[in-house]
Amino acid sequence: MQKLPFAALLIFGAASSLAAQAAVGPCASPDSIFVSGNKRVAASTILADAALTTGVPLNAPSIQRAIKNVFQTGQFDGVNIDCVLTEGTPPRATLTITVTERPILDGVDVTGTKNVSRSAVKDLVDLLVGRPLNPAQVAHVVQRMDSLYQAQGYVLTVVKPETTFVAAKDHATLLFRVDEGSRLAVSGIRVQGNSGLAAKEIVGAMKTRPEGFFWWKKGEYDRDKYAQDVGEKIPELYANRGYIDFQLLHDTLVVDRQRGKGLVDLQVSEGKQYRVGAFDVVGNKRFSTEQLKAYFPFTEKAPSLQQRIKGLVTRKRPTTDVFDASKWEEQTRKVREALANEGYIYAQVRNVVDRQQTDSGPRVNLRWDLNEGAPAIINRIEINGNDYTHENCIRDQLVLIPGDVFSQERLIRSYQSIGNLGFFETPIPFPETRQANEQGDIDLVFKVKEKRTGNVNFGASMGQGTGLGGFIGLDQPNLFGKCKRGALNWQFGRFINDFSLTYTDPSIYGGRLSGSATAYRSQSRYTIADLGQTTRTGGQLRLGLPFFNSRWTRVSVSYGAEAVRYGGDGLVGTITTNNCEGCIRSTLGFDITRDTRIGVPFPFEGMLQTLTSQFNGGPLGGSAAFQRYTTEFKTFTTLWNIGGSKPGGDAMRLVVGLTQKAGMVFGNAGPFFSSQEFALGGVQYGEPLRGYNEFSITPNGYNPGTSTSNAVRASFGSAFFTSTAEVGLRVSSQLYADLFYDAGNIWQRPRDFNPTRLFRGMGVGVSTITPLGPLGLDWAYGIDRVDQNGRPDPKWQLHFRLGQLFN
Repeated sequence: MQKLPFAALLIFGAASSLAAQAAVGPCASPDSIFVSGNKRVAASTILADAALTTGVPLNAPSIQRAIKNVFQTGQFDGVNIDCVLTEGTPPRATLTITVTERPILDGVDVTGTKNVSRSAVKDLVDLLVGRPLNPAQVAHVVQRMDSLYQAQGYVLTVVKPETTFVAAKDHATLLFRVDEGSRLAVSGIRVQGNSGLAAKEIVGAMKTRPEGFFWWKKGEYDRDKYAQDVGEKIPELYANRGYIDFQLLHDTLVVDRQRGKGLVDLQVSEGKQYRVGAFDVVGNKRFSTEQLKAYFPFTEKAPSLQQRIKGLVTRKRPTTDVFDASKWEEQTRKVREALANEGYIYAQVRNVVDRQQTDSGPRVNLRWDLNEGAPAIINRIEINGNDYTHENCIRDQLVLIPGDVFSQERLIRSYQSIGNLGFFETPIPFPETRQANEQGDIDLVFKVKEKRTGNVNFGASMGQGTGLGGFIGLDQPNLFGKCKRGALNWQFGRFINDFSLTYTDPSIYGGRLSGSATAYRSQSRYTIADLGQTTRTGGQLRLGLPFFNSRWTRVSVSYGAEAVRYGGDGLVGTITTNNCEGCIRSTLGFDITRDTRIGVPFPFEGMLQTLTSQFNGGPLGGSAAFQRYTTEFKTFTTLWNIGGSKPGGDAMRLVVGLTQKAGMVFGNAGPFFSSQEFALGGVQYGEPLRGYNEFSITPNGYNPGTSTSNAVRASFGSAFFTSTAEVGLRVSSQLYADLFYDAGNIWQRPRDFNPTRLFRGMGVGVSTITPLGPLGLDWAYGIDRVDQNGRPDPKWQLHFRLGQLFN
């Protein structure tokens, strides 16, 4: 880049010339001292800065010092001192200080910026308006602009400062004219000295990539990414392949300014590839050597289900005896976590890598040196920021209490459980850990920030064919600040008239017993052949307890009663009489649920396992006697975290999920078949199967003639099975998108169950949280659909999902 030319000061030449005159004659002791060339700065000020006095002998150092003092005031571009002799007897010597004043800076501006924001460039200008214009400071600003553009990959940028003088050069304005040029494109990367790893593999580990044929392979040069490549990425790649003596001898960026291209030239020294030798553990007391060997990463052992899934997706190579630095560091971290989970938070684990040259080649003997110290005890737990929610409600989520040995794992689980409440702004700050005393005991501080949890929702709509519809909802999941839930909902329309009132207490009288009470009246959203629509009225009481004191598993018992009647518009016309007078269902239910999910309603880790059984009629009374069993299994695991690496960070997560549901009814459900037996298809009613219409999957196969508002008796079956596999991106606790694959079927009787004959669907979906609950859209492809003539007719279908009152 070019620099602004300014007058150069040759102080040594001036000083030495004057020194020669001062060696002998009158100039050695001048009779008078004058100042010339000054307009703004007073002569007395310049004389004071020069510190020269008439009658005082001069020498070279004093002249140099005078010039330096005047120049350092920052007011002048040039300073010169001359001695003038006037004829006479004796001759008179006059010392003249000639100065060239700098103009006063009136303003600064920047022009020509396009790809880098003008404000970012102008912020680099630290010149003071109203002060003399300093060429060195201008050059420094140019250098800073140059560095900014180089960091963005614009190494061809030229910054030219232009000065405009006004008022006879006493004042000036400065304009930095930027010619950004094109962004440097990396045309190629040349690697020399490599033999163990191919150049393609090395380039593949870099963030800097050469330009390619396709438009997205621009090969744009970024200085920060390149620095990370040569400083971290390439050394890390070699260390993970056993080349722990690797050195990057030099790296060069050869720039062709004519074409705007750059060639990266790398010279490497790989060294030898090390394999794993002996392994030992020293200083361990809490865990045995055998227990710690389970963390050793270089042994052949069967991978877990989660590791198999990750390996399938990421295509990681199988474990070998080649030393991998990243695995060694990762397992060392897990040993530290294991000790922290047992309270040894001050434990030190040093991973030792001892290089050895053996007959079989280079080997590394690995060792963990442990200094465990004493375990930390929890002294107290503080909770701050809960202005509305009662503290006991939050403490119920903790799996740590004062007096416990500290556990990092239980601390994280407590933190996640508080977040799962949904009462506080997320992400919740990670708990603070501070030392309480000299013995190493600790205090834990949880900080939360309340958010609005109650909702009052209402709305209405009018549509052709659907008539007037709407909803009114009152929902408070944190009633009275005690984690109790109260909800009142009413939805109405041509095909719906639902009302429900629910109260849930997760801790009755502060104990471990939970309970809920529900009353409802629900009119079906669909018509069943000539039976018309159903209207169900009833209620349910439910009590739950921990299963064998487990925090994540609960067993519940419930009792419910329900009356049903049929009416409305059927195939034979309007029905005004009750076709099911005296139809009463009395039911006793038992269920067991284990829920370890994290991040609901869009979980990214954990499992949900549920088994439910209901006994209807018989000794309980009612007009139908049957048994109903359902089971559900869900599991989730995170493949990658995107950002938010620190505890408490709100990371985006790539999640894999698997869901399986099944159900069976033994006996005759009678008039309650529409709610107690199973229907399959769509997402609105019954069991979901995306890519198909509601009620279209029947025990007799696919029925293309059904719709979302109409069903037939043959649409319902006494057994079903569905399975869903998904890969989703959890953007936040409010937004989730996924790719899914569904499969399922229903059967007339439980003994007809055949999981080898399933209807399949696949597609893409997106879900978000609204005041009405989870709201989503699914675009699904029904693979096994057929037309009226039984010929394959697969097609796409859009589904709209909204949290339902009754499932």
